[in-house]
Amino acid sequence: MARLCVKNCFMPAASKKKGFTLIEILIVVVILGILASVIIPKFSNANMQARENMLLENLRILRTQIATYRAQHWDVSPGYDAATGNPGEQTFLDQMTTFTDEKGNTSDEGSAVFQYCPYLSRMPENPLNNLSSIMVIADDVALPVAPDNSTGWIYKPSEMVIRANSPGSGINSRDYYKY
Repeated sequence: MARLCVKNCFMPAASKKKGFTLIEILIVVVILGILASVIIPKFSNANMQARENMLLENLRILRTQIATYRAQHWDVSPGYDAATGNPGEQTFLDQMTTFTDEKGNTSDEGSAVFQYCPYLSRMPENPLNNLSSIMVIADDVALPVAPDNSTGWIYKPSEMVIRANSPGSGINSRDYYKY
């Protein structure tokens, strides 16, 4: 028995402790850092590209609905007040989101007179500045040369032009204002 005790007491352990060394952990951290520096810019670029695509889609919807309104209202663009003939933001919003008659008068409920359905359920947001307000430009006033980000959209009913009120340019180097 004494021999067995001596043998077990003085022999080195047959198995080592299992785990990672500090060097192995540092190597993994460095590799993860390199991967993150390559991948993160691609995700942020994808986010901006998604916003630009949303902007293009919102402009397409607005332009289509403005053209539809105009076709149903004797070539008069939305935004013109039926009584005064002057364009305005609230008039545009009402005409696009409520029922209208053929002169552009609005009603919350459809009827035989107010037969034209709402063209939009709500005014879409400009995804670059998160604003859904619209600056309506009068007939005798020129479109702004540059956007100022004060509203989501700029609209000139006499020319049927609607633009994003966002400075800067997209991934393809085209100005947002000219989309």
